[in-house]
Amino acid sequence: MGKDVSPNAFTPRDRGRYRHKVQRCLDTLARMLSDGSFTFPRKHIGLEVELNLVDEIMRPSMANTAVLASLDDTSFTTELSQHNIELNVPPCPLDGTSALRLEAVLDDYLHKAHTRADAVGSLIAMIGVLPTLRSEHFDQKWISHSTRYSLLNDEILASRGEQPLLSLEGIGLPGRDPERLRVLAQSILPEAACTSVQLHLQVAPEEFAAHWNAAQCLAGVQVALGANSPFLLGKALWHETRIPLFLQATDTRPEELKNQGVRPRVWFGERWITSIFDLFEENVRYFPGLLPETDDEDPMEALESNRAPKLTELRLHNGTIWRWNRPVYDVVDGKPHLRVENRVLPAGPTVLDMMANATFFYGAQRALAEQERPVWTRMSFQAAEENLYAGARNGFDAQLYWPGIGWIPPDELALRVLLPLARQGLRDSGVSDTVADRYLGVIEQRCLRRRTGSMWQRDTVLRAEERGMDRDSALATMLARYLELSRSGEPVHSWPLD
Repeated sequence: MGKDVSPNAFTPRDRGRYRHKVQRCLDTLARMLSDGSFTFPRKHIGLEVELNLVDEIMRPSMANTAVLASLDDTSFTTELSQHNIELNVPPCPLDGTSALRLEAVLDDYLHKAHTRADAVGSLIAMIGVLPTLRSEHFDQKWISHSTRYSLLNDEILASRGEQPLLSLEGIGLPGRDPERLRVLAQSILPEAACTSVQLHLQVAPEEFAAHWNAAQCLAGVQVALGANSPFLLGKALWHETRIPLFLQATDTRPEELKNQGVRPRVWFGERWITSIFDLFEENVRYFPGLLPETDDEDPMEALESNRAPKLTELRLHNGTIWRWNRPVYDVVDGKPHLRVENRVLPAGPTVLDMMANATFFYGAQRALAEQERPVWTRMSFQAAEENLYAGARNGFDAQLYWPGIGWIPPDELALRVLLPLARQGLRDSGVSDTVADRYLGVIEQRCLRRRTGSMWQRDTVLRAEERGMDRDSALATMLARYLELSRSGEPVHSWPLD
């Protein structure tokens, strides 16, 4: 999806050509996997962080063009809405003390973003869902100035044939009744409310399936421990509202197709896999092209000429299917490689919290992937999916299923099972104990204190309302305090409640 597309309308012939090229790319990938065409000298990790822009009174600031011009740095790019930008951090090795250097790099990038945004009258908000968004911010006029985004909006709305419906039953604030959201959207811009951290791990082809299956098993725990998205359009909803919101905002299916079992484009999946090929093959088999743009490369001819095929159409197609753990094929310096892209976590609250979330994930994923009797052989795929939604909805109050234990709260699961596994996985990856102590210690304290970004936001808004503020004022006041504490760098479990 990083590639822009032609502004011209797509014709039926374009779609036929695109389908043929996607299949040709898939055949080429199968050949590459069977021939051992991938090199894998060392595991690398990478991060993408989606950021919000707000003004001095905490409203969305539709200023990404000005902020990006001020930054003048290719590590920062546009996102779907004009109040979003994205930071792409250069990849680094996983082992040793690389994570400490990555934390320092993230701090430097974000300091620059804060300074440059401030110069053009905006502030940076690193949060899962911006709580001061209102329905008027989902008007199509606020889509970023990019042909790709406009076409994506038009294609999704045309495929659905009707306006997206946002419908969620929330979790009430302590002592309050549950709140409900039900509103029609004018565009796919509610997707832009979902600002995330995307974790990348480079893996060898023969290791991909185990790492992807392990990531699927961890998704419910990840969102419960990292929840930071409790408010949308003035309502207190799920602890990690991004999860259902992303699904509803980009759903190409009217009710009739949902009833027929047509798969959503925001997708957990439906089965454990044995190869990365399974995922790309499902993408081709189940999902029509949204942006059927083709290039002139014959990928099979490129492979037979000892060049790394770009697989342009397959990659573009993959970018319009939003799996929570996405397969990635990429070419860097003429060499192809594979990555698992983990997409379940929200942005924020702090750099330290995000690094803790990432380190916990990489360590636990490695340990689960290398177990003699993998957890996914003792757990249904449906149970893993249900864990994702339970963790997103209820946070620490969720009950998650785990083989050999049964139903267990996510904090207890982390403390008893997953943190020790994560430490072992990091050690097996060559990560220093200093790194493990720093970041896993944050997760441990978050569990012991039962304090996520979501819980801090909910408690702070409740206290503000008990002092007499209305919801809009309480959200704006909370967000201003959140930004202050976020920039302090102290992890969210230590944040005071004013």
